[in-house]
Amino acid sequence: MPETVGDYLLKRLRDWGVEEVFSYPGDGINGIVAAFEKSGNEPRFVQSRHEEMSAFQAVGYAKFSGRVGVCMATSGPGAIHLLNGLYDAKLDHVPVVAIVGQTARSAMGGHYQQEVDLQSLYKDVASEYVVEVNVAEQLPNAIDRAMRTAEASRAPTAVIIPADLQEEEYTPPQHAFKHVPSSPPSSARSVMVPPEDELARAADVLNAGEKVAVLIGQGARNAADEVRQVAEVTGAGVAKALLGKDVLPDDLPYVTGSIGLLGTRPSYELMRDCDTLLIVGSNFPYTQFMPEFGQARAVQIDIDGGLIGMRYPTEVNLVGEAKGTLRALLPLLRHKQDRSWRETIEQNVADWWDTMEQQAMLEAKPVNPIRVVHELSPRIPEDAIVTADSGSSTNWYARNLKMRGRMRGSLSGTLATMGPGVPYAIGAKFAHPDRPVIALVGDGAMQMNGLAELITIARYQKLWKNPCLVVCVFHNNDLNQVTWELRAMGGSPKFEESQAIPDISYADVARSLGLDAVAVETPDALGDAWDRVLAADRPAVLDVRCDPEVPPIPPHATFEQMKSTAESVLKGDPNAWHLMLQGAKTKVQEFIPNRR
Repeated sequence: MPETVGDYLLKRLRDWGVEEVFSYPGDGINGIVAAFEKSGNEPRFVQSRHEEMSAFQAVGYAKFSGRVGVCMATSGPGAIHLLNGLYDAKLDHVPVVAIVGQTARSAMGGHYQQEVDLQSLYKDVASEYVVEVNVAEQLPNAIDRAMRTAEASRAPTAVIIPADLQEEEYTPPQHAFKHVPSSPPSSARSVMVPPEDELARAADVLNAGEKVAVLIGQGARNAADEVRQVAEVTGAGVAKALLGKDVLPDDLPYVTGSIGLLGTRPSYELMRDCDTLLIVGSNFPYTQFMPEFGQARAVQIDIDGGLIGMRYPTEVNLVGEAKGTLRALLPLLRHKQDRSWRETIEQNVADWWDTMEQQAMLEAKPVNPIRVVHELSPRIPEDAIVTADSGSSTNWYARNLKMRGRMRGSLSGTLATMGPGVPYAIGAKFAHPDRPVIALVGDGAMQMNGLAELITIARYQKLWKNPCLVVCVFHNNDLNQVTWELRAMGGSPKFEESQAIPDISYADVARSLGLDAVAVETPDALGDAWDRVLAADRPAVLDVRCDPEVPPIPPHATFEQMKSTAESVLKGDPNAWHLMLQGAKTKVQEFIPNRR
C-alpha cells in the first residue's frame, strides 16, 4: 500500500519527537485519522471532548514539557473551536502547532459545506506562520517550518491540509525549480547575549542603586540560579509576575511573591519603595504596580526586542537570553554591604505569610476559600505541577500557594480565559506522567468545560505512571470574580441572573466516572481531604463548598474600589451584611501586629 500524505505527516511528526496529538475527529481530517490507525497510534491520538480543549491540552503540554505541543481539528467548526486555545498560546508565548483540515480542493470557492477561509481566519492567531498545503511536495517544508517557527518564536503556527490531499499518495519534493526541500528535523538553539558596553551600562545602574527590586517573569525560568545570585549581590527583593510564579521558590526569604491585582503586599511595598528596578523575562502589563515614573532607574532583559522597554521607562534595555545575559552581567556587579533594604524586605515577607495564615483561618460560611490553598501548601509534593483557572480562585493560587522544590505552575496569564485549568492538567500529565498534577478550578470553569474533561481524565488515567491528578473545585455557586469586579469597579450589586450558577455535586460526577472524590463542607475536614486525594490510587476530585463573600482584596485597594464596593452594598447586594463582615475580617488581618 503506497504511503499517503496523511501517513507521511505522522512520520514527520514522529521524526520531530512528537508523542501526542491532542485532537477531536471529523471528516475534514479523515485521511489523517486513518493514518493514525495504520501507524499503530504513533504518535498517540489524544481525544478530548471538544477541540478548544485539545488546544488547551497542547498549550499545557508545551508549557510544562518545554517542547512543541501539537493539536489537530477538522475543517470549519473544528478549526474555529481551536482558536481560543491558540490565542492563549499566542499571548503567553507558547510553541504550539495546529494541524487543520479543509474542504476538498475541488470544492474550494464553491460555498461548500463547512468551507471557511482558514488562511484568513488563522492569519492573526498564527501570524508567525500559517500555510495551506495543496500538493504533496509542500508537506515536509510546511511541517518543518511550522515546528521550527513555533519553537523559535514561542508562538502558535498552523498547517492547513485539504481533505482530499490527505489520502493522496505522498511524493517528495524534487531537485527542481519551484520545489522547496527541507532538512531533517532538528532543534537549533543559540544563546543571545547583549554587547559588553550595554552590559556595563546596566551594571552601572544596578551598582548605583541602594534599594534594588527585581521583577521576574516566565522568561527567567532557565535563569533561576542567576537571579538568586543577582539578588544576593545587590541585596534585592524579587517579585514574580504570575506566569513566573514557579521560577523561584517562595521559601526564599527575599521572594515577595506575585505582583499586581492578584499579588501580595510585600511585592507592592517592594515596588513602592525601591530606587532601582531590574526586569527579567517579564512583560507584566500593569504599570500602576511598578514604581512611580521617575522614582526608579530601570534595566530590562528580554529575548524579544519587540517587547522591551514598553511597560516602564527603562534606562537600559538588554536584548538577550536571561541566563546568558545575567551570567555576563554578574561579574560587573558590586556586592552591597548595607543589607538594611534586604532586611526590610525579609521582614515584610515574614509578616505577610503570618497574615496569610491568619486570613486562611478566619471563619466563613461554610469554608474559607483561602484555607483550601493554605492547607494544600505544606502537603503538596515538591515535584508537583499546579494548574490554575481564571476566577476568584486564581487569587488564592497567586497569593497563598507556596512554590518550593521543583514545583511548576501556570495558568492563562495574558488572555486570562476561563476553562484551561483541567485541560492544562491533562496536557501536563501527558508531558510528565510520573509527576503529581493539581488543578485549582472554580465551579464556573468546571461547568463551562471541566466536567466534560473529567471523562478524558478517566479514559487516559491508566497511561500515567503516577496516578495523582487532583481537580480541586472551589464550589460557591457564583461566577465570583466577575461578581467582585461588579462590586469593586462599578459599584454594582451582585446580579443573581448573571452570576448565580446551578448547584451540582462535582464529587458525585467524579464518582460516576470511576474517579475518587471527596466533598468538603467544613474547614476542619480540609487537611484530611487533601491527604486522601493526594494519596489516591487514581485521579480524584476535591469538591469544597466555599464562601463566595471572602473578598479577593488587592494588595493596595484604592479608595475608589472600596467606595464602589460600599455603594454596591447600599444598592442592595443580596449578601450585603455577610459580605461586609467577611471583607472587614479579612482586611484587618493585614494590620494586626505580628503575633509570632
